[in-house]
Amino acid sequence: MEAPVVTRSASRRQGRQLGGLATAEAGMLAESERRRRPGRRIEEDEEEAVFREVVSFTPDPLPVRYYDVDTTEPISFYFSSLEELLAWTPHMEDGFNVALEPLGCRQPPLSSQRPRTLLCHDMMGGYLDDRFIQGSASQKPYSFYHWQYIDIFVYFSHRTVTIPPVGWTNAAHRHGVCVLGTFITEWTEGGKLCEAFLAGDELSYRAVADQLVRIAQYFRFDGWLINIENSLSLAAVRSVPFFLRYLTTQLHQEVPGGLVLWYDSVVQSGQLRWQDELNIHNRVFFDSCDGFFTNYNWREEHLVRMVGQAGERRADVYVGVDVFARGRVVGGQFNTNKSLELIRKHGFSAALFAPGWVYECLDKREFFQNQDKFWSLLERHLPTHSICSLPFVTSFSLGMGTRRVCYGQEEAVGPWYHQSAQDIQPLFGEHRLGGDSGGWVKTRCCLVDAWHGGSSLLLQGTIPPEIGNVAVRLFSLQVLIPPKIFLSMVYKLEGPTDVRVALELTTGDASSCHVSGISVLNETSSRHSPRPLQVPPTKLARWAGRCGQQLSGGWVQRCYEVSLRGCLLLDLFVNFSRPPGSQRQESFICRLGEIQVVDANSLLAPLPQVQAVTVIHIRWRQATPAQLQLSCTLHWSYLLSQVCCFRVHHRAGVRGNTHGRELPGPEKPTFLGLAFANQYRIVDLLVEAPGLGQDGRVEFLVEPVPREGFLVPQAEWGRATLLYAAPV
Repeated sequence: MEAPVVTRSASRRQGRQLGGLATAEAGMLAESERRRRPGRRIEEDEEEAVFREVVSFTPDPLPVRYYDVDTTEPISFYFSSLEELLAWTPHMEDGFNVALEPLGCRQPPLSSQRPRTLLCHDMMGGYLDDRFIQGSASQKPYSFYHWQYIDIFVYFSHRTVTIPPVGWTNAAHRHGVCVLGTFITEWTEGGKLCEAFLAGDELSYRAVADQLVRIAQYFRFDGWLINIENSLSLAAVRSVPFFLRYLTTQLHQEVPGGLVLWYDSVVQSGQLRWQDELNIHNRVFFDSCDGFFTNYNWREEHLVRMVGQAGERRADVYVGVDVFARGRVVGGQFNTNKSLELIRKHGFSAALFAPGWVYECLDKREFFQNQDKFWSLLERHLPTHSICSLPFVTSFSLGMGTRRVCYGQEEAVGPWYHQSAQDIQPLFGEHRLGGDSGGWVKTRCCLVDAWHGGSSLLLQGTIPPEIGNVAVRLFSLQVLIPPKIFLSMVYKLEGPTDVRVALELTTGDASSCHVSGISVLNETSSRHSPRPLQVPPTKLARWAGRCGQQLSGGWVQRCYEVSLRGCLLLDLFVNFSRPPGSQRQESFICRLGEIQVVDANSLLAPLPQVQAVTVIHIRWRQATPAQLQLSCTLHWSYLLSQVCCFRVHHRAGVRGNTHGRELPGPEKPTFLGLAFANQYRIVDLLVEAPGLGQDGRVEFLVEPVPREGFLVPQAEWGRATLLYAAPV
């Protein structure tokens, strides 16, 4: 393993504490103990729990809503009726769908009056490959990665209550993007549903609003798009503003930064009449919530009229753009920029509906090229936002690939897709130098090679003869930097070249910003070039010990130590410079595998051990006479704010009956998958069938991956052993 292992002084004194689990999660874990099948004996020592199981082909029953009926993989879900919505209470299985990532700090904040960009994701009914919480083996999944242009992400389907699949929430939050679910009613059945909770007293609509708030709070997404696409009685439509106002107020109290948006459909008379604008017929709904999402068949005269209607809340009007270009629209598909140009001209926010058009309707073999083309045409109308927290770590993984790589070592071969595993993505596109020099750098994602995950960032460009270097800005940040930071960059150059690669950064608050361990590029610039470490600090030798060395697969790691005081970190650049003495044009192809910016003190903080690993919901199937398929659920306790994910492994074998006390063999654990919660479902794991008088043995190991992105020693992993015997 090329990646360094950082040893932190973990505290064993935590014993069997629940390691920061919320009370509700602790209760669900206790429930899981009660639901274990009778007759299963559990032994425990200081290091791990041992579970005994007699193989039975009568499985534990699993709640249908939470698991795929064929595989028992955990899946995201929705509610199709008012009864389902009102009956929901938190269940142990709901834990799979709770977002690990909180909404990331960003600048400017969403509450600023800068026009925003909303992406409404509507694709083929929703809940496709993205419904598999632990990922799937999809070969050509849809992936969105232009997050820096987006402020709000809405997951849309035609189910009554659309709860965003947790992978989307984790990926969006990592980029500082707010996530909304959808509450929709349609047609005759939708009208009946609305009458049931809106035409009566306030207790009815408050019960629905309270439940929507509980769901958003529990699953850790940020609010709702309310879409009533059916006519309402006068009694029902009179209640809508009160419902919206109550929902918005309660959401703001329970979900920091929460939003409620209303879609342009019903008017105040109760008729279903899309207006394509904010006007006197629907203004009452806008006044009762956080924003208004217009229908798509507008013209510029609609925008002109809306300026007066919106007043100081222009940024709260999201002008709808159907990327499929259905109906009488200004521009869609690769002409979507025409719509955006008019929207921004009048100072409104934009709502891009179904930009997955590039995936649904065009050649999937050219998906990445088409997606990059689509967003590049919109780029000048899409202001970016900055990430403003540390640690900042990315391996540029899209959360998909044709193989899995762990710090330069191939872990598995085959297609995979796991939206929660998507890293922070950079600014994509082609960057050309000013004037007639001809220098350029183009950035794009690449699945051909990876340092960690399934993809890397490909940078390709040219340094013309008359200049010494070209640089490309990858990330916009706004981070108040601690006194000492460590930076790392993993990269490799393709083909024979002497072009040099360096990490650069810009700082703000220059009047009070004191910098050391860094070179100023010129006297008037706040852009700096850190000096690579020659000898790593003793305390961090495990982290920086391979800096400057060739790693497996041709990768190189550069590490930097920077001391600052009173500074803001604003941008990260990668600079490519010509070799000394070269006068000719230099071309280069470079892959970036990882960038880390870490508070030095955080690397020295204690890291707790994964605690209380349990094995429940066991299912056996006969694969061959000599092999069984094992499915089960692991639960453990850990303070989730300290990790970006968990890596789950196993070791297996058949041994003589040792009553659970034989130590596991020295063989390397086999990677099973990534978990973004304190639980993981193992599905159809092949294990040996035990003979009479033998115990089959499977050891499960749960490896925490800290947010700083380092490997931790196995002593800090959680573990549990399952011993299983054939029925007598």
